[in-house]
Amino acid sequence: MTAELPDAPAELLASIDMGSNSFHMVVARLVHGELRTIEKLGEKVQLGAGLDEDNTLSEEAQQRGLECLSRFGQRLSGMPPESVRIVGTNALREARNADTFIARAEALLGYPAEVIAGVEEARLIYLGVSHTLSDDTGRRLVIDIGGGSTEFIIGERFEPQALESLHMGCVSFRNRYFADGNITRKQMDRAITHAEQELLGIRNRYRRLGWQSAVGSSGSIKAISVALASLKLTDGTITVDAMKELRRQLVELGKMERLDALGVRPDRHNIFPAGFAILYAAFESLGIDSLTFADGALREGLLYDLIGRIQHEDVRERTTTALQERFHVDKAHADKVETTALAIFQQVADAWQIRTEDDEDLLRWASRLHEVGLAIAHSQYHKHGAYLLRYADLAGFSRQVQNELSTLVRGHRRKFNNVIFEGFDKQDTQRLRYLCIILRLAVLIQHPRNYEDPPEVLLKADKESLAIRFPEQWLPERPLTLADLENERDYLARQGFTLILPD
Repeated sequence: MTAELPDAPAELLASIDMGSNSFHMVVARLVHGELRTIEKLGEKVQLGAGLDEDNTLSEEAQQRGLECLSRFGQRLSGMPPESVRIVGTNALREARNADTFIARAEALLGYPAEVIAGVEEARLIYLGVSHTLSDDTGRRLVIDIGGGSTEFIIGERFEPQALESLHMGCVSFRNRYFADGNITRKQMDRAITHAEQELLGIRNRYRRLGWQSAVGSSGSIKAISVALASLKLTDGTITVDAMKELRRQLVELGKMERLDALGVRPDRHNIFPAGFAILYAAFESLGIDSLTFADGALREGLLYDLIGRIQHEDVRERTTTALQERFHVDKAHADKVETTALAIFQQVADAWQIRTEDDEDLLRWASRLHEVGLAIAHSQYHKHGAYLLRYADLAGFSRQVQNELSTLVRGHRRKFNNVIFEGFDKQDTQRLRYLCIILRLAVLIQHPRNYEDPPEVLLKADKESLAIRFPEQWLPERPLTLADLENERDYLARQGFTLILPD
């Protein structure tokens, strides 16, 4: 990526948030480092409502999503891939067949799509909200009630300090507590109690941190704000007393179909009570006095994160550096492995068809983090490292990229077999297999840990073979490296790959 977007098409940025309740798209233009929104689109897809008891996404729900994306896709036509981000949230985190839907979405749109973890969703929401508010000092609490999850963030200015994603949302609570269209006192009490139980895990920590202002960023919170203003209970600010009165009026109405009387839009009738119950529980559990609505959300956060990547302020770089520090990685050695891996990559990328910026980034991060598992134990440290990278909350990384990064670290030493690549399709398996071979060779060349610059090797790559030639006398003077490479030749041969070493 380049630091600037010079031509007209590249100045446009777009993001799509495939939420559990709604799909949203925003298109903006980057002008002198600032975003100017050109278009916003949103549709109620209710993807989360299509999850069955086995968490399989129904064909009907998938079709609703794909039909929405086909309309969004027309607006994306012609934009470069590096200017578009498409992410899925809780419904796709839960769906057993999420990969199928993502593949269909990518084929339809012509752009990559990814599923992000709940904590990453929270980070991006905070990024979107903080850029739409005044740049003031003091901590703020941000709440976003989605269809399947609710995010709680405490941060100051543009930096989050606490991130949580709880498994409760207006679609899932609607299905559980208000599926019959009624709003009884018992239903409301049960929904609020459930939400308070979910909040127990963060209640004390969040109260201890504290905040000077509270902000809500979701459609559910906006609907509550509008209802309070419509009833003239407040000017739209959500307060404790206003929430108590709204709760009384909801139960008094008793039916979702009567919510017009509160100023609730018809398309939000069936999820309004569930969203209200979650926010009411948050007020009670966290001790919130008042909360205002902010227009920024996940989709805006995606755009600002995209700008950071374009301008070489990629949060993923900060994440890898923080991991190195946290797990006491030998940075000097990791730097030499990275340099060696990239030198190999440049010679084989064309032949192996892996010359993309994403592949190069993945190789760099894997090189920096291949020894992260040593902080747990030396024995099987590649497996420990793979586990950490697969399941840790890594800011900026999608689930897919975390899995790929974990796979490279898992496969960078010892046995090299198909088990390492389980869960990936044929195309991704081949790509990761090649990247893994590059990393394995880089690690072996730097095995002596003497922090030498990599030798000027000559490589010739074919689909299932790699010939490597070192400078004269370099390998004979390094018998340990020669022995390592001979062992590696045997490991790769068991997978039908030929490593050709100098005679």
